[in-house]
Amino acid sequence: MKDLKFRFHPKLLDCFNNYGKNELCADIGAGISVGILALPLAMAFAIASGVSPAQGLYTAVIAGLIISLCGGSRVQIGGPTGAFIVIVSGIIAEYGYSGLATATVMAGIILLVMGLTRMGNAIKYIPRPLVLGFTNGIAVLIMSTQIKDFFGLEIDSAAEDFLPKVAAILKNIYTIDIPTSLVGVVSILTILCWPKRWRKRIPGQIAAIVVGTAAAMAFAKFGWTVETIHSKFGDIPRSLPEFRWIDFELSNVKNLLMPAVTIAILAAIESLLSAVVADGMIDDKHDSNQELLAQGLANVAVPFFMGIPATGAIARTATNIKNGARTPIAGVIHCLTLIAILFFLAPYAQYVPLTALSAILFVVAFNMGDWSAFAQMNRLPRSDDCVFAATFLLTVIFGLTLAIEVGMVLAAMMFIRRVSDSTQVMKVDKNLESDLSKYSLEGKDIPEGVMVFRIFGVLMFGAADKLESILESMGQSPKIAILRMRTVLAMDATALSVLEHLYEKLKSRGIIMMITGAHSQPLHMMQKSGFLDKIGEECVVENIDLALAKSREILAKQQKKREYIL
Repeated sequence: MKDLKFRFHPKLLDCFNNYGKNELCADIGAGISVGILALPLAMAFAIASGVSPAQGLYTAVIAGLIISLCGGSRVQIGGPTGAFIVIVSGIIAEYGYSGLATATVMAGIILLVMGLTRMGNAIKYIPRPLVLGFTNGIAVLIMSTQIKDFFGLEIDSAAEDFLPKVAAILKNIYTIDIPTSLVGVVSILTILCWPKRWRKRIPGQIAAIVVGTAAAMAFAKFGWTVETIHSKFGDIPRSLPEFRWIDFELSNVKNLLMPAVTIAILAAIESLLSAVVADGMIDDKHDSNQELLAQGLANVAVPFFMGIPATGAIARTATNIKNGARTPIAGVIHCLTLIAILFFLAPYAQYVPLTALSAILFVVAFNMGDWSAFAQMNRLPRSDDCVFAATFLLTVIFGLTLAIEVGMVLAAMMFIRRVSDSTQVMKVDKNLESDLSKYSLEGKDIPEGVMVFRIFGVLMFGAADKLESILESMGQSPKIAILRMRTVLAMDATALSVLEHLYEKLKSRGIIMMITGAHSQPLHMMQKSGFLDKIGEECVVENIDLALAKSREILAKQQKKREYIL
């Protein structure tokens, strides 16, 4: 119960020791830089998700502020990210923004529960092939959603699923708009070719926005129009978002449960991965459970201000650090910078061409994926390859929710199989066990009528049936069967049930079962279940020497009893 004790202690509270002018100046500079970078990203993620660019900015401000003030990382920057684009656009298409708001609040509550129950460290148990599968799948889906705006294609209804979307793009490829495509290509080249020495002060994404907007304005003078934020969404409000009650529809809560779980899992994985990356860059240690609490609070709050799901952003966090951030104050400055942009630069930001934002998302999506994973597939265990390939294909073809569900089940089954394969039950004698340790049978006198079996590995439901092989390998029935469990560190209820069944089978044949070297967890389980009382505590001994000595005593008594009868 001590481990589950509630503790709310943001990193911000630990950052003011020895905090002076130099640290403040560093945080201000980093916050302004990352705030400028967050402007095009927040708008691009919002548009790709199916909401207005202003809602992306609201999310970056509200969620970013909460994550910086309440988070468990010193330099984490929160806001909308590319990982949510696919799931958010799907929810909006089916349930509208009210459905998204409901799912986001539900996801926030799930994150709060994860943080309160200290499940932050459990995220590391999600297999890497699974993470790579849906991360690369998300990257492909993001790029597919940007093809229409990047090339200015005329597609009446944008399909949500990948295959119909690709079919619609191919069907309408002849509608490609040359000026729009040129602006998009120029924007991508600007990001890729932007000099490294300038990137610290002026990110390549900002340069792409400026160059792309200038190119679009130049084309406009010749009568070539390029669609912009203003032409599609109208003016960007020059104000902070107002508080609004969410229109909860109880009929949709059940249907939105799995999308909400998906949002929570994505938020937890991405935020904690970002925090780990930050730890490596600043030599610090984040509080994963506190970070989950902050992510939960942010996602509960943002729907009341017309926001979308948010999490820790790896690219913006890395930019924050590279620009000298020391404390969460930099994250607060990043939010204030976005507020200043809303009030003073919104009239200019609304003329950014959509194709320039698509160019930014193409680069973001490409950098998100770990494409080397495909080249490494034949070098990894086949089970890992299967999990990776299945998760990737399911993400791309059927969507992220199903991919996570199936991927987790498949990864669990592969893990169970791997554990089962590593568990061994075998008959041994002094010739097979000759490791010269005190546990070896080398040089030990094994009485006639005694068989020794070694159990190696974890005894769980996937491997419990291997205990039954003891009966098959006996051949001529012995009088005593010794089960050596010194290499069994854990067992579950299924294995215990099989062990009890084995005991009953041996007993029916007149064979005595003895157990040696049981560790604390299996021993406690056998004791609590009453199995030790059934087998007799005298038949559970510490080591093989005591078991062999006890066997000789039992055999001697049985021999005397037979002689007395005769």
